[in-house]
Amino acid sequence: MTQRIVVKIGSSSLTSDTGGLNPDKIRFFATELAQLQKDGNQVLLVTSGAVAAGFTSLGYRTRPKVLHEKQAAAAVGQALLMQAYHEAFASHAVSVAQILLTRYDFSNRKRVQNALMTIDELLQRGVVPIINENDTVSVDELKFGDNDTLSALVGNLVKASKLIIITDMDGLYTDDPRKNANAQRIERVDAISDELFSFAGGSGSAVGTGGMRSKVEAARIAMRGGVPVFIGRVLEPSDLAYAVNGTGKGTYFDTALNNLPVKKQWVGFHSLPQGQILVDQGAMTALISGGKSLLPAGIIGATGDFHPGDVVEVLNKEGALLGRGVVNYAAWQVQAAAGLSTDEVQKRVEVSRIEVIHRDEWVPLT
Repeated sequence: MTQRIVVKIGSSSLTSDTGGLNPDKIRFFATELAQLQKDGNQVLLVTSGAVAAGFTSLGYRTRPKVLHEKQAAAAVGQALLMQAYHEAFASHAVSVAQILLTRYDFSNRKRVQNALMTIDELLQRGVVPIINENDTVSVDELKFGDNDTLSALVGNLVKASKLIIITDMDGLYTDDPRKNANAQRIERVDAISDELFSFAGGSGSAVGTGGMRSKVEAARIAMRGGVPVFIGRVLEPSDLAYAVNGTGKGTYFDTALNNLPVKKQWVGFHSLPQGQILVDQGAMTALISGGKSLLPAGIIGATGDFHPGDVVEVLNKEGALLGRGVVNYAAWQVQAAAGLSTDEVQKRVEVSRIEVIHRDEWVPLT
């Protein structure tokens, strides 16, 4: 059976230690990906490397930190990156296509559906879509932060069979194995806990932006969408095939969840929340464990300027994120109705439906 596989490759896996593309690495990964396709899989590549590929051409000695410098480097580097991929895949008679996305593209349901239709058509035609963030036009407050998150969102969007996140480490360890010889590799993960996040550190490369923590966060997003994840090392021929078939050099994140419907994917992961609603313990239990809608009685307060139909985040009284949902009230209506019984709300506030967030438009993210 054909599998749809998303592979994410970071800057450090594609460039030299000082920046600039490493042609041998590009050719190696193109060979591995082309073989996956020849084995009957549909393959999507989420790649970093545009900024790293371009900054040396602009005369920067190190990877730039200022936004406009990074955007300039990406403008130069994206062309170099795609040229390198085109040439490397062409030697295997595989065509590639460039798709540049921003957070805004995912937050707009029509735009993300258009992107999905384009990707589906390319895959049906045997083309490998190469997806990157559109760094040249992205602004800091809307950026994905790194392409690990982008790869998870893409995996959920296309209903991938697997997400393979390639890194310079052979999986997640209980501590940094480069500093602690007693660190143990975690072979499989069924659920992501706070302890698991504590094992993940910062970025390990001067040319990359994503450390192991961002990869674990990406795994959490993908798992919530029903996509199993591998995080690990691909250095030798057939390593990528091993990662796909379950014998790779890394950590496997399993999931028993089914893929979320497209609308719930958009609510939970792609939308840009317009505000926050704080709830008490009873409402939290009803939302997370009881499969219930959010009613005014369980609300403590609200922030932001949202309107009916907007997406909002729901937090517990300690400020921890519980999930997202489509709200049926405006912000002022939530504030007016907070803590009131259903009968009292109907007397005081004119709303189209009593549920502040209906359970059918709610996505838990704990």
